[in-house]
Amino acid sequence: MAERHEVPETGAAAPVVPSLRWADPPEGPAVVLLDQTRLPAEETELICADVPQLVRAIRTLAVRGAPLLGIAGAYGVALAAARGDDVPAAAEELAHARPTAVNLGYGVRRAAGAHRAASGAGPAAAAAAALAEARAVHAEDAEASARMARHGLALLGELRPGGGHRILTHCNTGALVSGGEGTALAVVLAAHRQGALRRLWVDETRPLLQGARLTAYEAGRAGMPYTVLADGAAGSLFAAGEVDAVLIGADRIAADGSVANKVGSYPLAVLARHHGVPFVVVAPLSTVDPATERGADIAVEQRPAGEVTEISGTLPVAPAGAPAYNPAFDVTPAELVTAIVTEAGVVSPVNRDGLAKLCSTSRWSTSRSGNGMMAE
Repeated sequence: MAERHEVPETGAAAPVVPSLRWADPPEGPAVVLLDQTRLPAEETELICADVPQLVRAIRTLAVRGAPLLGIAGAYGVALAAARGDDVPAAAEELAHARPTAVNLGYGVRRAAGAHRAASGAGPAAAAAAALAEARAVHAEDAEASARMARHGLALLGELRPGGGHRILTHCNTGALVSGGEGTALAVVLAAHRQGALRRLWVDETRPLLQGARLTAYEAGRAGMPYTVLADGAAGSLFAAGEVDAVLIGADRIAADGSVANKVGSYPLAVLARHHGVPFVVVAPLSTVDPATERGADIAVEQRPAGEVTEISGTLPVAPAGAPAYNPAFDVTPAELVTAIVTEAGVVSPVNRDGLAKLCSTSRWSTSRSGNGMMAE
């Protein structure tokens, strides 16, 4: 079920329609999503009344972005519990809806663990516990977003005192992927509010154009000075000296500091290193996966060929039946990453020891029983 809203005028910082919300009866129980496949043309709410609908929304990218997938996974478990469904089976289906973003499994485990711990008190109490945990995951992500923005802004000031930042970003990392204002784009927004942003360069992000469709949408709503460019044009920007820093998000960070992010991130890291430009990753600690030792061990999702050979599934751009290589992510080795910004602070230089130390001294602790981080 979908409900359409007109896209508001430029000037506000975030969508009028929230990226994700929980609906109680009589509207629910349901997980209500802002359908990101319909942006920027319209803001349409997609109502997921059961777990299969939510899984479909995750797989079709109606809801996307590592932190928001964690929130969606947690609410999905709460939805299964509220409906009286088989919660362990629903949790398993949700956790494997997409293989690379570690936050999805993290959110699922949080809510499923709360449900299991309260199961002795009866179904209603267990469902309430799952929902409360999902809401906690949501709130914690919003808090993490604000903290990352502060740490990231301070880092930008160290890298280029006095502001005037020209920042290149890839894919979408704003309020559309977060319980707050985002990850990398939250840092950019903080710089903009401080008057320190000179230009945001927005990679279009082929093949699904999350940069052109979503980041440009959010940047325009916030009144940022931004320019969209073809992914292949980034090299000429570096060569012209027009980029002061690259800021991206992450879908999974391995224990050695390697970063999986939207495909096209690794070439930017190589370009940044060649041109002496800082390459900064902004991601919550829930994205760190201590169970994955190396970047080479990260499972990279392969998407349908039609996303490459067609535009929006309707306009062919390649011969019928043409094969396509379409990984959703690539992996950037730690040695190409200048810094990782988290809600607990900044890791630089990026290496196994520095990342482990930050995680161990924060209010988070590693969970080797599954991928990701568990809150204490």
